[in-house]
Amino acid sequence: MPSTDPSPVLAAVPSAPLERGENALASLDVDLDAKERFASGEIVLTERRLLARDAGTDRWLAWPLDTALTLQHADHGGVGQLSLHDAGGRLAAWRYTLGRDPAALKLLGLFERQKRRLASGEADPDDEAEPEETDFGVESAAPPSTWVLLRLSRFAKPYQWQLLLGFVLTLASTAASLVPPYLTIPLMDEVLIPYQNGQQIDTHLVWMLLAGLAGAALVAWALGWLRTWLLALVSERIGADLRTATFEHLLRLSLDYFGSKRTGDLMSRIGSESDRICVFLSLHALDFATDVLMIGMTAAILFSINPSLALATLLPLPFIAWMIHLVRDRLRTGFEKIDRVWGEVTSVLADTIPGIRVVKAFAQEQREAERFRRANRANLEVNDKLNKTWSLFTPTVSLLTEIGLLVVWAFGIWLVSRDAITVGVLSAFIAYIGRFYGRLDSMSRIVSVTQKAAAGAKRIFDILDHVSNVPEPAQPVKIERVQGGLSLQGVGFRYGSRAVIRGLDLDIRPGEMIGLVGHSGSGKSTLVNLICRFYDVTDGAIKVDGVDLRRFGVADYRRHIGLVLQEPFLFFGTVAENIAYGKPDATREEIVAAARAAHAHEFILRLPHGYDSVVGERGQGLSGGERQRISIARALLIDPRILILDEATSSVDTETEKEIQKALDNLVQGRTTIAIAHRLSTLRRADRLVVMDRGRIVEVGTHDELLAREGAYWRLYEAQLRQVDESDSERPLLPPPAPAAHPAGAA
Repeated sequence: MPSTDPSPVLAAVPSAPLERGENALASLDVDLDAKERFASGEIVLTERRLLARDAGTDRWLAWPLDTALTLQHADHGGVGQLSLHDAGGRLAAWRYTLGRDPAALKLLGLFERQKRRLASGEADPDDEAEPEETDFGVESAAPPSTWVLLRLSRFAKPYQWQLLLGFVLTLASTAASLVPPYLTIPLMDEVLIPYQNGQQIDTHLVWMLLAGLAGAALVAWALGWLRTWLLALVSERIGADLRTATFEHLLRLSLDYFGSKRTGDLMSRIGSESDRICVFLSLHALDFATDVLMIGMTAAILFSINPSLALATLLPLPFIAWMIHLVRDRLRTGFEKIDRVWGEVTSVLADTIPGIRVVKAFAQEQREAERFRRANRANLEVNDKLNKTWSLFTPTVSLLTEIGLLVVWAFGIWLVSRDAITVGVLSAFIAYIGRFYGRLDSMSRIVSVTQKAAAGAKRIFDILDHVSNVPEPAQPVKIERVQGGLSLQGVGFRYGSRAVIRGLDLDIRPGEMIGLVGHSGSGKSTLVNLICRFYDVTDGAIKVDGVDLRRFGVADYRRHIGLVLQEPFLFFGTVAENIAYGKPDATREEIVAAARAAHAHEFILRLPHGYDSVVGERGQGLSGGERQRISIARALLIDPRILILDEATSSVDTETEKEIQKALDNLVQGRTTIAIAHRLSTLRRADRLVVMDRGRIVEVGTHDELLAREGAYWRLYEAQLRQVDESDSERPLLPPPAPAAHPAGAA
């Protein structure tokens, strides 16, 4: 067993000093010293030892692995820590910023596994593959494949018969458009050339051929119009279904997904990307199908007329196919980069426009304009880079088609000179070749829009493929009536690699009011987020009336929760619509009753149109206290059994706080209430106060009981009293009033 004294110091070396045959399993770069100042250090785990270089030094320490050694992990306030212990106590400790926590957790896991291997006498871990870490919910960085467009078929399935009819119409209209060139053969060989040789024109034949040309053109036009109209309707509905499905799936995702996404980027995906896919389906996919049919049917006709001339016609095809394959990957990755950069442009707008008041208040117009210029410049650079490839590709395809046409002319003239074909056949070939190469050129151009659509489809399916971290139960328990009893049993929760709640136990009786207090970052808001099931616990369970809340349907459970936030969010709409947001079918009498209970009725009546007054976006035009009372009325209207108050009065003045407190007194009656407040005086009405620190409960009791203990709550209370006293002492005193002037002539 190693002693509690540090191991012998090893010679300073630029990297871990490994012995012969010793292999490093994992390492961790430590970036804080013992006083939490930035400094460089390192921890290395081998199959035999744990080596470490303290931050800011060049000396290495080593501890042979032993079953008595333990490596413990902790994190708080943005700082992570690994500490090494044996039976005698702590041997060493290392601190680091939380960005290195994933590497620390990996090292910790390998440390425990290696200890088990040493205890059981198993072989070195080098002969066993390391399990791959799966990062659920992280979007794939792989470039989009064109095959992703086939995934749209599930949105096209409801319209399969319309699509089948559209295909038949496309086939028929394409066949009709191929009739006129074929009729040029008898028109040249049996009418025009014999007339040049002195023969009489067969008027009946001419009229038949002209009627055939006109009829084919009219039929092709009618079928083409019907096909385009039908498929445009279908593609619009597919696009609408895609947008709806994406938005509905987005609403079902848990809050952690939105925490890592920009609003503008999500708006761009649902709006711009789905619109791009819709345009692709309604126009370009239809054109592509027509082009394929036209090329296939034209090739068949050409081979039926003259196989050798048809082979000469198809000569440029392999070169064009090779070029399409060459640029396809560049276009695909390029268009995805363009989509991401455009999402950044949209995000700047989504950040700035809602926050325009803050922008102007701090005179940051120039800064935001520069942000937009940078994002726009990046968008321009990505587009310029892609256009270099595309600008070379398109003219090259056109050049190859012109060369192909030249080859057909040369070879055709040679065949005519040898009487192998007639002039009419050559004329028909030239007419067909014009259509053939025109469609070929169109198909090459569609590579661009196809890759754009594939990039857009990938970004949309990145949303649709994301699985919520708050899943619906397979067989949800039906909620008949919530009593409001809460039981938190061994609750733990992590934000990514950072532990926020650890081993928390708490029982809350139905109708009880609990006050959550503690320093910022102690886990209070996270705890109420877990109770609301915005996130799921990573350890333990939260039970409502004895049933694990994960067994309830998410929406069914949340209908019994009222939430009043520190910064109330109001939607663009009328006051009545905002109050009735949780109960859209509420009557006007119910809305007014809720507003009266929230002490909001009087100020609402003073608005220009009363309850029908339009509230601006995010509640602009109302004061903070007015917005808060509307949010309280919104919570009152749904009559929740569990009430969450998250700093409901912290951002208003004293007079407004009194009004809000009256509304809250009405709100909490008969409900299980969990209130968070930094102003401890506002929680005196609570049945119990729960004091949290570093994700754990450190004290529970009434206000008077906790003050008598002189523990964590007493220290918080005393600190607030000192702040109040200091602010009062710093407040400038008003000068005494000047003595009244005596009237002239007074004694």
